[in-house]
Amino acid sequence: MTETTQTHIDLENPAYYNNREISWLAFNERVLEEALDETNPLLERLRFLGIFSSNLDEFFMVRVAGLKDQVKAGFNKPENKAGLTPKQQLSAITKKNSELVRLQDHFFTETAVPLLSSENIRFLSTLELNSDQYKYVQEYFMSNIMPVLTPMAVDAYRPFPMLLNKSLNLAVRLQKDAGDEKESIAIVQVPGVLPRFLMLPSSDGSREYILLEQVLAEFIHMLFKGFTVVSASPFRITRNADLTIHEEGARDLLREIEKELKKRKWGAAVRLECQHGMMDDYILEFLLEALEVHPDDVYTLKGPIDLTFLFPLCDELAPEWEHLVYETLIPQPPEDLIAEADVFDAADDRDILLHHPYESFQPVIDFISTAADDPDVLAIKQTLYRVSGDSPIIAALARAAEQGKQVTVLVELKARFDEENNIQWAKTLEKSGVHVIYGITSLKTHSKIVLVVKKTAGGIKRYVHLGTGNYNDSTAKVYTDMGMITTRPSFGEDATNFFNHLSGFSQQPSWNEISTSPDGIRDELLHLIQQEIDCHKRNGSGHIIAKMNSLTDKELIIKLYEASQAGVRIELIVRGICCLKPGIPGVSESITVRSIVGRFLEHTRIFYFANNGRDDYYLSSADWMTRNMEKRIEIMFPVYEPILKKRLHAILQLILQDNVKAREQDSSGYYHYVEPAAGEPAVNSQLVLFEWASRFLDMNNE
Repeated sequence: MTETTQTHIDLENPAYYNNREISWLAFNERVLEEALDETNPLLERLRFLGIFSSNLDEFFMVRVAGLKDQVKAGFNKPENKAGLTPKQQLSAITKKNSELVRLQDHFFTETAVPLLSSENIRFLSTLELNSDQYKYVQEYFMSNIMPVLTPMAVDAYRPFPMLLNKSLNLAVRLQKDAGDEKESIAIVQVPGVLPRFLMLPSSDGSREYILLEQVLAEFIHMLFKGFTVVSASPFRITRNADLTIHEEGARDLLREIEKELKKRKWGAAVRLECQHGMMDDYILEFLLEALEVHPDDVYTLKGPIDLTFLFPLCDELAPEWEHLVYETLIPQPPEDLIAEADVFDAADDRDILLHHPYESFQPVIDFISTAADDPDVLAIKQTLYRVSGDSPIIAALARAAEQGKQVTVLVELKARFDEENNIQWAKTLEKSGVHVIYGITSLKTHSKIVLVVKKTAGGIKRYVHLGTGNYNDSTAKVYTDMGMITTRPSFGEDATNFFNHLSGFSQQPSWNEISTSPDGIRDELLHLIQQEIDCHKRNGSGHIIAKMNSLTDKELIIKLYEASQAGVRIELIVRGICCLKPGIPGVSESITVRSIVGRFLEHTRIFYFANNGRDDYYLSSADWMTRNMEKRIEIMFPVYEPILKKRLHAILQLILQDNVKAREQDSSGYYHYVEPAAGEPAVNSQLVLFEWASRFLDMNNE
């Protein structure tokens, strides 16, 4: 395409972009497809149903809530890519999400329940209980449930209660006397402190359960002596849970967030879920008015409300029904540490690449733990965004401080839905003598970096770990991420300056190797894309491969469109939201977009630029989203070791060959499974990567 033709294409055209929210729903649809996939074991399919539900909760609490706030404020300006107003977005969300929820509900009731029954796992209603089971349930109600319950009458003196976000409740319709036209309403919260499901006694070896809300509905009359229960309707509300933190005027950010967290539970209701056949019209109208919920935001299900109870159910069933779960895959010792198990000794010789969960996360824990106990280590500095509930990394950092080392930790208090957890970790670390900082005003610190300063015979030496994922030993088992450990002096200097910039009053320094956000990573990526355009114009070799979680930044999308118009081959691997549309004639013809949703959550950010045969590789904590480019402190870093670049090349090529879990986006924004060519073997990239890690270990043990 000539440059003259290019000038006639308006890259601001909304038709060239996917709406962010609808693209997210398309991602959640791919999660739901994993539940529908018959090749997945049954309990894993149920876990995907739970993930789908959990994802939707957060989507409504943040994204839908934000759009509703805009509508209430009278904001009707179209968003800057796909050109939809907040009202139009909400309408499109309702239409698409209603389809997905119906599909989820139908699969659970019509497919999952019969499949569970064929495995002698059944959910029973109170009408299906035998006499022994009914007696057991009644006794359980009296001894375990009844003492916890607090019925809340609704009348002139007792207004509608402030119900907890995501809580499951029963709306109880009552009559004083039979035939009395005057009715009363009470609300009873299903106790969240008790298990959602109750295992029933069974004489034939089967596993039978009843849901807690059904037990409560059966015996609810015992709470209302002198009244007749007309109906007991389960419902669940989702509230606006986004925090409004006024950082500029906050003297103590930790206390400010603690104060806001208390408000999160009581935000405006943005969704009402109820159960088909158990919600009468009178109660529904009452709830709509009391909660100020629009009818479009009501989701009526045939099956149970809130399928996140499937997570603990699957955990309980897995040991006995092993054939219904994935085969256990054990993370292998990292390839770069086979010959030299000690992380510090190995890092003295070369850069180390770690690929989780195929390779164990233990070396990262060892890196920090060993540093904590090494008398020659003088200082440890680290960023923490999300950590596990019983983090060995937190324990090591606290131990290091107690031993007199200089330990500085940036704990990001604003990590959404981990705020409370991170507040507790910050307090724990401070009590141990760690210097805890919270970041920079109005920015989230999303970078993944550790600096260890060690005294050696040759002088002070700096060891740096940089990564794409959180320092979380739990999620490292199910998230795909990469990390690199290096002793290159240029990286060490950057790490030192990075932490000094965060902890003190200093302008952002000039970096030797890394790029950082805000602004710097976007500028570097724009430069690298332009470099490919220039290379392609000179010799036709322009090629970009970029793997990330989400792509929403308009500046970067426009630059990719420009590169495509110049003929650069662009292969994007975007797990979640993607506002770029590939394959549009004259705009994005040379761009492909694929998404992999499988057993592990794809979380690595790997960027490849051919650069006329130089083959430049970068890893990053940042997705190509506007928030990552402008509102977060992120790090992007190059990989130099030829052998590590070769490994990254092989990994990217394998992912691009996936024809089992990969979907490809068409020019209309729709995703379709990648169809294998005739005779082409099936390639599940995640399983192959585990085979590679295991094979390398076997080769070294021979």
